[in-house]
Amino acid sequence: MRIQGVGVIDDAVLELCPGLNVVTGETGAGKTMVVSGLGLLLGARADTGLVRVGSASAVVEGVLCLPDGHPALLRAEEAGADVSEDLVLLRTVSREGRSRAHVGGRSTPVSVLAELGELVVAVHGQADQWRLRQGEQHREVLDDFGGAPVLEARSRYQETYDQLQSATLELHRLRQRSRDRAREVDVLRAGLERIEALDPHHSEDVDLRAEDERLAHAGSLRLAAEQAHAALAGDDEYAVEGPASALEAVTAAKAALTPVSGHDPALRDLEQRVSELGYLANDLAADLAAYLSDVDVDPGRLAVVQQRRAELRGLTRLYGDSVDDVLAWGKQASATLTELLGADDRVEELDQETTRLRSELADRSLALTAARRSAAAEFGRRVTGELTHLAMGRAEVTVAVTSRPDPAGLAVAGEHVRVSRQGADDIEILLASGPDSPARNVARAASGGELSRVMLAIEVVGSAGRPGGAGLVPTFVFDEVDAGVGGRAAVDVGARLAALAQHSQVVVVTHLAQVAAFADRHLVVHKDDDGRITSSSVSPVRDDDRLRELSRMMGGDPDSAAGLEHARELLGQAAALRRA
Repeated sequence: MRIQGVGVIDDAVLELCPGLNVVTGETGAGKTMVVSGLGLLLGARADTGLVRVGSASAVVEGVLCLPDGHPALLRAEEAGADVSEDLVLLRTVSREGRSRAHVGGRSTPVSVLAELGELVVAVHGQADQWRLRQGEQHREVLDDFGGAPVLEARSRYQETYDQLQSATLELHRLRQRSRDRAREVDVLRAGLERIEALDPHHSEDVDLRAEDERLAHAGSLRLAAEQAHAALAGDDEYAVEGPASALEAVTAAKAALTPVSGHDPALRDLEQRVSELGYLANDLAADLAAYLSDVDVDPGRLAVVQQRRAELRGLTRLYGDSVDDVLAWGKQASATLTELLGADDRVEELDQETTRLRSELADRSLALTAARRSAAAEFGRRVTGELTHLAMGRAEVTVAVTSRPDPAGLAVAGEHVRVSRQGADDIEILLASGPDSPARNVARAASGGELSRVMLAIEVVGSAGRPGGAGLVPTFVFDEVDAGVGGRAAVDVGARLAALAQHSQVVVVTHLAQVAAFADRHLVVHKDDDGRITSSSVSPVRDDDRLRELSRMMGGDPDSAAGLEHARELLGQAAALRRA
């Protein structure tokens, strides 16, 4: 991620690794600007106060490396982005407040960045806890933790739910049409009877039109054919003025060429062509003679054809542009009529089917609720156990799995409750800060630092419950996760962040060396004050530079021998805990 002109940061590039990335720095150096820049990149509201003094705009650019088929890539492709390689995001905020967004080289609304952000990054800080603000996310967290027992029960429930919805919609449609059904039956029957009475055949109108044309001009057609036949084969009655018949002329030509064609190859070819012409003329004369035998002037047949065409036009005016269209209408009308006549039987079948499906859905709803409550108990126990290591030993997390009464809802275990495709359950993660404190929605019950630690515990427990530890959101960002903790509790926070980083990318902003010691990549925000303006940059630290930064964080003196030795011990302790 590259940040330009955001707060005190002039121009900084953060190269984040797949594991645990820790951002540290002196107070006022601009650590929070890293999180603010990330927020801009992920569609947060534009704040002109973030634009650096002296800069025309704040610019944040990021590159996302996602697996094929990830929902964020699919959403970016829908927005017109180029997703053939890594996905590039860009956000610009001008000093005047104008905001622009680009995804994969294509200009997009800022809302698209926000949609991608929710699919890619979970930010846990005092100001941004979207995973806890959205009620459906509580359900997703629990269902993911519950694994196969919950997901399989939910899948069976949703299969029955979809079947019930389909049957209910069909039943509603049939009942709505019942008042118009008799009238529609009469209309369809009348049309089918009219078509059946005339009994039209495929393409009959086309064939009759051709026959009508032929019969109407039979005299002129016959005369033209007889004259052509006479010209070819000779016929004294219809002979026209001019040379003898074509066959005679060709025969005479061949007789003239045959005796001498053997003396010249060129003339031999001409003789062969004359022979072929004779064959063609003879065949054509025979075809004309056959045509003449079929062309009759029959006024009676002409009248029949024209009457039939008039009757068929009566059908095409009502049911289609052609006889074929009429036949297609008749086929569809017959099917519709069958459906209408059997509608009463179908209504009775659907009544029985929906009754059966409602009973089955109620059973599967109970099974899903039971699976969720079992998962909820284990989830609450394990998250509460994690909190004991995060300086929240008196806190308790529970998960409430409840249903909402609805007189028009589904009858489940003797009560009518509201159901959706996700089940009959309302899921809410609750936090009680102490034994005498009431349990409240976790998003409202904890302070900023506590909330980040609760989310760290939830994410650690949730990732451990997923197959392979992998979830939809590949990156987690924690800000203020170490607020109000120190000593051994701070080491536990670092260990939990490292555990989460085994399966996901984690970015944490911290002021505690105990947390920073667990980093796979340690980034430091440096402050530079030239007397007029303060600017910051970001760089990774390793080896001795990392020891000096840890020493500074613990005692303020980066070159203290005692501080450097303590830093070495802290890194060794962190490495041992990670191995364990």
